[in-house]
Amino acid sequence: MDWNSPYIADLVRRALDEDIGTGDATTAATIPPRVSARAHVLARQTLVCAGLPIAEKIFRELDPEIRITCPHNDGSFVEPGAEIVRMNGNACAILTGERTTLNFLAHLCGIATLTRRFVEQLAGTRTRIRDTRKTTPGLRALEKYAVKTGGGSNHRFGLYDAILLKENHIALAGGMKEALDKAHTHTSPKVPPPRAASAYDAAGLDPEVVGPGPLAVQIEVRDQKELVEALRAGAEAVLLDNMTPERAADCVKIARGIRAECVIEISGGITLDNARAYAETGADFLSSGMLTHSAPAANLSLLVDNIEET
Repeated sequence: MDWNSPYIADLVRRALDEDIGTGDATTAATIPPRVSARAHVLARQTLVCAGLPIAEKIFRELDPEIRITCPHNDGSFVEPGAEIVRMNGNACAILTGERTTLNFLAHLCGIATLTRRFVEQLAGTRTRIRDTRKTTPGLRALEKYAVKTGGGSNHRFGLYDAILLKENHIALAGGMKEALDKAHTHTSPKVPPPRAASAYDAAGLDPEVVGPGPLAVQIEVRDQKELVEALRAGAEAVLLDNMTPERAADCVKIARGIRAECVIEISGGITLDNARAYAETGADFLSSGMLTHSAPAANLSLLVDNIEET
């Protein structure tokens, strides 16, 4: 992640504008403007750190002279009581930036922590956990960064970097073979067309490959019949959608028998409780929207240690 990118700068400004509005009335009423303070952000639970550099960006918008240190790095696993950010600067800036900072960090650390739990569930298998496009509008780059920080993988970043044929595309295209033929005609042998710079470029993030080729083509299948039809029509990457672990295992075996190098992903209803069972099917990936849309916020606090008037 490029923390000096225009994407991050704009995100921080908009978040602060949303919270501060015409001014922090509570702080203005109670704290003299020339008071300095030391403070820290404290982990109240076991968590994986993610997004720590954004704290400095937020507080420097409010106090360019503030001193920020992070005893841990993004990706670090910390226990309750750990200090993850320390700051020394204008007390008003610290209080005004407190909620915006905690909102970002709680969300991103929560995603990274949940992702790490999935990674632990899949340990020892060939299967990796990855995210989806079920993200908060405007925060996708940060949320996908948090997934990577937790040890997960990123699926496509948007509609521009891979083709995923879902049931509606297949129906409107005239069927599975027709949809695949059209997709392959669109992508081969040419390279992907130029696209406008996105937030992910600005943030310095790169999507991972969904399947083979310059613009990967993946197709969703719902049962063994659709799987065989897709593979015989030339599918090189399939998404097994909403199957039980038992049905998914049968489909993985069939797919490996027809096309051993096929990229196989399982999606729909993946939870911490069943992730291991799905991984033991031998699929390449599990994907879950809950990594980004349902991760519990990490429990964090910002506490002032010391104040002094300057």
